Amino acid sequence: MSEREPDRMIEPDPAKPLPAGAAPAGGAQPAGNAQRAGVGSGTDDAPAEAIVAIPLRHPWRNVIAVLLLLGLAVFVLDAAQRPDYGWADVGKYIFDRRISQAAWVTLWLTIYAMIGAIVIGLLLAIMRLSPNPVLKSIAWLYIWIFRGTPVYVQLVFWGIVSLIYPVFTLGIPFMTPWVTIPNEVFTNLFITAVIGLGLNEASYMSEIVRAGLLSVDEGQAEASTALAMSWGQTMRYVVVPQAMKIIIPPTGNEVISMLKTTSLVAAIPLSIDLYGVSRGISAVTFTPVPLLIVASLWYLLFTSVLMVGQHFIEKRFSRGTGRMKTDKGPAEPGPAATAGPGVQGAPGAPGAPTGNDFGGKR
Repeated sequence: MSEREPDRMIEPDPAKPLPAGAAPAGGAQPAGNAQRAGVGSGTDDAPAEAIVAIPLRHPWRNVIAVLLLLGLAVFVLDAAQRPDYGWADVGKYIFDRRISQAAWVTLWLTIYAMIGAIVIGLLLAIMRLSPNPVLKSIAWLYIWIFRGTPVYVQLVFWGIVSLIYPVFTLGIPFMTPWVTIPNEVFTNLFITAVIGLGLNEASYMSEIVRAGLLSVDEGQAEASTALAMSWGQTMRYVVVPQAMKIIIPPTGNEVISMLKTTSLVAAIPLSIDLYGVSRGISAVTFTPVPLLIVASLWYLLFTSVLMVGQHFIEKRFSRGTGRMKTDKGPAEPGPAATAGPGVQGAPGAPGAPTGNDFGGKR
C-alpha cells in the first residue's frame, strides 16, 4: 500500500480551465465573478462597440412630398403664363413711390398700435390680478366687450365718434359745463386708427401678460421677499424675466396679426395705408389682381422680418432653460473604466457602492 502524499496546497494552472462547478483553491474568486465585481481584465479595456442605428424607411412620406412639390411647380408654371395676373404691372408698381409710402404708413400704424396695446394690456393684467373687486370687474368688462365684438365694427364706431361727440365737456350733468374741448383727436383719421387698433389689441395682450405672470411659481416671489427685495425688484429681476418666455411667442404672433389687421382701417375710413393705396390705384387702372399681389408681397416682406426678429428674441430669453438646440452629436463610446485597488468604486475600496453583481438597484 502506497503512502499518502503529504497535504499540500495545489496551485491551479492558469493555462487549464477549471471544471464546471469547481472552486479554485485558496478561496480565489472565479474570473467571471472577478469581472462582474469590477476587477479589470484584458477584455474590459477594449472600447465598447458602437451601435449602428438604421432609420426607419417612410416611402409614403417621400411620395407625398414629391406630389406636393410637383403640384407647387405646376401651379407656379401655370400662374407665370396666365396674363390675368399681370406680372408686368406687378413689376411696375412693386416699387412705386405711392406704394412704398403707404407701406411705411402701415408699419407705423402697427408700431404705435402695439405700443399702446402693450401698455394698456399690462395695466389690465395687473387689474385682473388685483385683490380689489372693483378693479378686477372693470378689467373683465373691458376685455369682455373688446374681445366679444369684431374689430371692423369697432373701427366703424371710432370713425363716427367725432359725429357723436363733436366736443368734450367737463362739469355737472344738466348744468352749464365747466370746460368745453373741441374733439380734434378723432378728426385725425391716423390717430383714430391707432386708438381703435390699440384698444382692441389691448384686450388680447392683457390675457397674454396675465398668463405669463401666473406661470411663475409663487415661491419665486416669496423667496425674493425673504431676501429683502422690493416688489419692483422682484418683478424686474425674478418674475418678469421668467414670464417673458411665456409672453414673447404670442406677442410676436399678435404683432404679425396687427400688421395684417391694419388693412381694416378702411372702415374709419383711412385710405393711406398699404391696402387702401393699392386698392385706389387698381380702381383707376382696372388692374385689381396685380395690385393685390403687390400689396401681398409688401406684407410678406414685413412679416418675414418680424418673424426673424421674433426668433432671435425667443432665443435670447430661452437661455438657461435647457431647450436651446445644439449641434453636438452623440458622444463617442470610450473605453470602460477599470476599477483597481484604491480606486473609487472598486470592491473593498472606501465608498464603494453596494449591490448585486448584475447592475441591481444601489
